[in-house]
Amino acid sequence: MHLVVGLGNPGRQYVGTRHNIGFDVVDHLAVRLGWIATASQFDSLSRSNFEGLTMDGTMTLADGGREKVLLLKPLTYMNLSGQSAQAAMAFYQLGPADAMFVLDDLALPCGKIRLRSGGSSGGHNGLRDVERALGTAQYPRLRLGVDAPPPNVPGRDYVLGRFDPAQRQKMDPAVDRAASAIIEWIDRGIASAMNKFNADGNN
Repeated sequence: MHLVVGLGNPGRQYVGTRHNIGFDVVDHLAVRLGWIATASQFDSLSRSNFEGLTMDGTMTLADGGREKVLLLKPLTYMNLSGQSAQAAMAFYQLGPADAMFVLDDLALPCGKIRLRSGGSSGGHNGLRDVERALGTAQYPRLRLGVDAPPPNVPGRDYVLGRFDPAQRQKMDPAVDRAASAIIEWIDRGIASAMNKFNADGNN
């Protein structure tokens, strides 16, 4: 079983913000897996579990096998993301390597994606809480670049803002690439996903 956790904040005021790109990827992934018809259906068709919204099903692997997948959008707010994820992992007896965390990254250009099998939080409050809850920094994560804030704009204000039109044009295909990278991870593992998507010239 694999767990995919999109990091973000609940509430209509946060929909479409840079900090909620993890939620957007989970919504899109559910569409790619054929579980819902449109991304906007996730919240209404999901279940409330583990202090978050969940949706689960199976994915057909390249070898014809089936793998169970759980998608999770924590409702604990970004700074307590680990609380929700750890509850789901404990229930299903999953290890850190079985979970992928999806988040925004100020250090990457808008539209770039980067996968890692572990590492530091990089100052991201959501990852910092995940590390606290899991007791390790060794877990897969997928970062989506949202650009650095303009001069004199605090990082917190910037990530809680929405993408401008030029950024949005880059983010829509990036969300789809991120979903493809997660599908690759589920099917072939983190090394294969990193080799394929971190080196992607269109990335």
